[in-house]
Amino acid sequence: MQATADMTKKECSWSSWKGQAIDLLYWRNVKQSGAVFSSVLLLLFSLTQFSVVSVGAYLALAALSATISFRIYKSVLQAVQKTDEGHPFKGYLEMEIALSQDQISKYADKILLYSNTCMKELRRLFLVQDLVDSLKFAVLMWLLTYVGALFNGLTLLILAVVSMFTLPVVYEKHQAQIDQYVGLIRTQVNSVVVKIQAKIPGAKRKEE
Repeated sequence: MQATADMTKKECSWSSWKGQAIDLLYWRNVKQSGAVFSSVLLLLFSLTQFSVVSVGAYLALAALSATISFRIYKSVLQAVQKTDEGHPFKGYLEMEIALSQDQISKYADKILLYSNTCMKELRRLFLVQDLVDSLKFAVLMWLLTYVGALFNGLTLLILAVVSMFTLPVVYEKHQAQIDQYVGLIRTQVNSVVVKIQAKIPGAKRKEE
């Protein structure tokens, strides 16, 4: 009974987190999405100019400057007004932030699952279990060599963040047209794959 309740609680928590992420990427709350988008972009652009250590140190100094200034301001204000409101960050200091054993186990299980799935898929591709899939992977790696020559990792990460916050909105507004073009492209790709499978010996997939 307790296990069922815990499972339901976890599912509700995951659904809530997923809903918040979707709302963020689809700009349901413009101020919140704009704040997150601009903050992440500012951080990434900072990393293009400074080292990770420097950016981390500057962020820590900025946060400390804000909290120390606020602490001093509240202390002076309490002294002038002769009040005893206590520590201004008391609520945050008493907040529980430690991960529980169940949360650690849940995240560890997910990481283990993704890692095993990834290793199995890479083994399948590199050992050519399916010739067509391995050829697709080879083409993808070949294209990535050109991408790597044009962009570094941070630039790709910036483009990924911009895409995450723009493409969902564009797709939502023009879903019918995009689905139509994607369907046409998928049909052409499948047609080419079928032709390749027909010409290469052993390339046909085994019937399930």
